[in-house]
Amino acid sequence: MDCVQVQFAIDDADKADEIVAFLLDRHLVACGQRIGPMVSRYWWEGSLEQAEEWLVLLKTRAQLAARVTEAIVGAHPYQTPEVITVAIVEGSQSYRAWIAATTVED
Repeated sequence: MDCVQVQFAIDDADKADEIVAFLLDRHLVACGQRIGPMVSRYWWEGSLEQAEEWLVLLKTRAQLAARVTEAIVGAHPYQTPEVITVAIVEGSQSYRAWIAATTVED
């Protein structure tokens, strides 16, 4: 079973939790973790910006990553949200099996 971590940053903790709840309710992710707040510094439209954000980490099947990304982008308030998928190359077999058992098959 190929598993991935999909992550995104957002400046609204309540909205982050709303997105995670949406994904969990549909079994598109097995779990979601909100970390922060953290300080993000980045270039945006030619200016150096700084914002307080939360980082959300989601575990799911690799086959569901595109659907998860689409749902995040659709609900996210940013014009260009950071949504990144990272392969889980190694890890506990039982944890990866739990991800598979908890999420819907694509």
